[in-house]
Amino acid sequence: MHGTCSACTPTDSDPDRKLETKVYTIKNPSSPDEDDLKMIAECGEIIKRGGLVAFPTETVYGLGGDALNEESSGRIYAAKGRPSDNPLIVHICEIPALEKIARDIPEEAYILAEKFWPGPLTMILKSSGSVPLKTTGGLDTVAVRMPSDKVALEFIKASGGFIAAPSANISGRPSPTKACYVLEDMDGRIDAVIDGGDNAIGLESTIIDLTDGSMQVLRPGYITNEKLGEALGRNIETDPALLDPSCKDRPKAPGMRYRHYAPKGQVHPVKGDPEKVLEHIRAKLSEAKAENKKTGVFCSKENAGKYDADVIRCAGSLDDAEAAAHFFYSALRDMDDENADIIFVENFTEHGFGEAFWNRLLKSAGSEWEEA
Repeated sequence: MHGTCSACTPTDSDPDRKLETKVYTIKNPSSPDEDDLKMIAECGEIIKRGGLVAFPTETVYGLGGDALNEESSGRIYAAKGRPSDNPLIVHICEIPALEKIARDIPEEAYILAEKFWPGPLTMILKSSGSVPLKTTGGLDTVAVRMPSDKVALEFIKASGGFIAAPSANISGRPSPTKACYVLEDMDGRIDAVIDGGDNAIGLESTIIDLTDGSMQVLRPGYITNEKLGEALGRNIETDPALLDPSCKDRPKAPGMRYRHYAPKGQVHPVKGDPEKVLEHIRAKLSEAKAENKKTGVFCSKENAGKYDADVIRCAGSLDDAEAAAHFFYSALRDMDDENADIIFVENFTEHGFGEAFWNRLLKSAGSEWEEA
């Protein structure tokens, strides 16, 4: 039913503490069978005992702990090496659970839940106080979402209904979209991994703030501003101040203040006319090779054969944001495996879901880009 991983790494500030990370492989992720449910139930018991379990969602793999147990949240921060003021998202498996962890819930929250849950949307609401401050990053608000992944929903139910879960990677690294990527970062740091196959979307959920009436997006995702606006009958914008990397305020949502999603090599997004971008990246590759740097390119399929780079990964066309987003994190991890020193990324669309892709891309690049 499960295997074990041999590597062990300290889980927290105690250098002598090590874990054996078990791997539970789900045979039927889209419709878990009896054997799958037994494994999921075993992982639920790990959570109830205060342990940590990585699990699949439709976005990326999450690192789950008991959201109502502050010690579990502390272990999540320790395992990731994550700043403790960076709030965790509480994952639920039924809409009525909102009323236990949130208060003064606006009508808009129920409208969005009816439209987009289960799904890749996180809502920031006023906390009822039942979620420990260690889970909320010290804030009086709580981030909540209900994933659509069938394994995730069964796991949340088996764990007691409230799972705190950031992405299951070392803080700052690319989020994992496969169980093997979770193990690269978390083997020996956590109790178990539920292997439910590849994630369907490949980027983290949209986050919208519903606490002060402004209804601004704090992190773009698959549920675009246009989709949110259609559901609510009003214009929805991304909050530019809170997405500013120089912002010194306590972050209200994950991924707002710190450098994220970054491989070991330097990431260089390139904007501009497609032909000029192609010429620009070619010239930069030549310069990098002259400096004996190992090079990588993330590009459209039509341009994959036009670059002289050590590592090339491609996805769809330049206007296909879903394909670019789905393969982006795995491409960055491949670049790490190949020890790429410098990585160039083409000018994929910024429209619709493309806003989310460019948000993660710029975070991986330290908010810097080049104009062709």
